[in-house]
Amino acid sequence: MKETLKKISDVCKIIFGYGIMIVLFAGGLTFFGYIAALIVGGETATEMCTWIYKSFIPVIIKASTILILFGLLTMYLAGEKALTPEKKNAKTEGEK
Repeated sequence: MKETLKKISDVCKIIFGYGIMIVLFAGGLTFFGYIAALIVGGETATEMCTWIYKSFIPVIIKASTILILFGLLTMYLAGEKALTPEKKNAKTEGEK
């Protein structure tokens, strides 16, 4: 059972890693879209910025939310507890 969960976790980790990389890259591309709109100016710039804001950004937000759920699923399946403090053994603390 643990081996199966580990395999599923590994697949989810790959999906999460590549997906977040793509979403971050797409989010960075919006910067260049706004710069291009600044250079073009006028009504065209307004239409470009409106399209980026109303059509492109919501897709990026939804995709990143789904990918974060993949990341949490990966942590859950692997048994990782990244956001909780670890309890240290009293003996180990005394030896340090």
